Amino acid sequence: MEIYQTNQLRIYNSLSKSKEDFTPIVPGKVGMYVCGPTVYSNVHLGNVRTFLSFDLIYRYLKHLGYKVRYVRNITDAGHLENDADEGEDRIAKKARLEEIEPMEVVQRYTVDFHQVLQRMNFLPPSIEPTATGHIVEQVEIVKAIIAKGLAYVVNGSVYFDVIKYNKEEAYGELSGRDIEAAVHQTRSLDGQSEKKNPQDFALWKKADDRHIMRWPSPWSDGFPGWHLECTAMSTKYLGETFDIHGGGMDLKFPHHECEIAQSKAYKGVEPVRYWMHANMLILNGQKMAKSTGNYILPNELFSGENQLLGRGFSPSTVRFFILQAHYRSVLDFTGPGLEASEKGYVKLMEAFSKIDSIASGDKDTLDIKRWKQQCYAAMNDDFNSPVLIAQLFEAVKYINLLLDQQATLTAATLADFTSTLTVFVLDVLGLQDERKDKRSDTLSGVVDILIDLRNEARDNKDWALSDKIRDQLATLGVQLKDGKEGTTFSLQ
Repeated sequence: MEIYQTNQLRIYNSLSKSKEDFTPIVPGKVGMYVCGPTVYSNVHLGNVRTFLSFDLIYRYLKHLGYKVRYVRNITDAGHLENDADEGEDRIAKKARLEEIEPMEVVQRYTVDFHQVLQRMNFLPPSIEPTATGHIVEQVEIVKAIIAKGLAYVVNGSVYFDVIKYNKEEAYGELSGRDIEAAVHQTRSLDGQSEKKNPQDFALWKKADDRHIMRWPSPWSDGFPGWHLECTAMSTKYLGETFDIHGGGMDLKFPHHECEIAQSKAYKGVEPVRYWMHANMLILNGQKMAKSTGNYILPNELFSGENQLLGRGFSPSTVRFFILQAHYRSVLDFTGPGLEASEKGYVKLMEAFSKIDSIASGDKDTLDIKRWKQQCYAAMNDDFNSPVLIAQLFEAVKYINLLLDQQATLTAATLADFTSTLTVFVLDVLGLQDERKDKRSDTLSGVVDILIDLRNEARDNKDWALSDKIRDQLATLGVQLKDGKEGTTFSLQ
């Protein structure tokens, strides 16, 4: 029996704006699509927060025993500078400014994206398709929508007719926008736009002379609209209707709203069962975004080479920091917050590393079954990672009690406790024990010498020197712990 058969997962559905029992279309299988990066610049920490949310979701679904097809795209064409279908393609603009080929831009920042996610221990998706690799599919979708009378051609460009679509369907159902009210509040077009209505969006854009990224189509040499690629790729790899579609909160409108409309126009069915959106990462009181320059890059954070923080933080510390907030909540990025997360991460990994040293007893004095149920309950409640982490710190207390022989577990219960803790720390949260990077052989040797000197001072009843060694080590982040087996240390 798979774990999912005894665990009812509940997911907050942005479409219904409520938590719902998760029931996949095909029992035992999950199709999940997540909007990936537009690769015209380095991925920043706000982007990483979104992708980490879905890495957590992917990991937990796999742990529950589902066979998951996780599709996360790369946008390498069609994403213009603003949402009004105007301006340059972001990648083409970068290529023009740097006097290189657009695909050089794509390659550079795709590699950066993968390297950052690898350093933070992300699982790769099942499929990672690109927009440029699916131009044919996008052209066919545009043809089908035109044939149904829900798109129109103007001067070689093709636009989706939102007003006509809204007569039969509800454009704005995901974002909660009232399209009819928006139409009444919008001034008529001044004749400079090709669109019938400001609410219409591009399915295909004719390329002007300066646009280097272009493909042939029945309407013009041009390029697909930004929203179209996700419909093409999700439909191709996951089917007309699939289980989960995810992305950042800022994609609800217009991107995901347009996806729903064009997908329904194309196939006539609801494209997605559960829409999921990760919330923002805030820096300096504002959303972290490339467009405003209010962001920090992960590599700057790891190295400490930035103007916001005094030092660097390890990838697992950053991962732990992000996971301490629920994916639907706003996360405030601060130096003190990172430092507190680092202490918590080290405490957790320190205890986790000692679990194999625990000896079993002849009875259970801790309720491990209840603790395990609470771990699953946290994740089953819309992937509540902060509540799960709170339960893992309960496990830290248990480990310390067991090591100090103030509690006991039978061999079978200890094995279950160890297995469960390993699953949630390593497999679900995706944490890695990076303390070895800090705890070098040299450091261990130096601290061992100081411990010996402190022991000599205690034997000689030189309490002042003994306390001085302990306190000065503590100021450096080295915590001594005196126990029955001698003195050990941990890094805080």
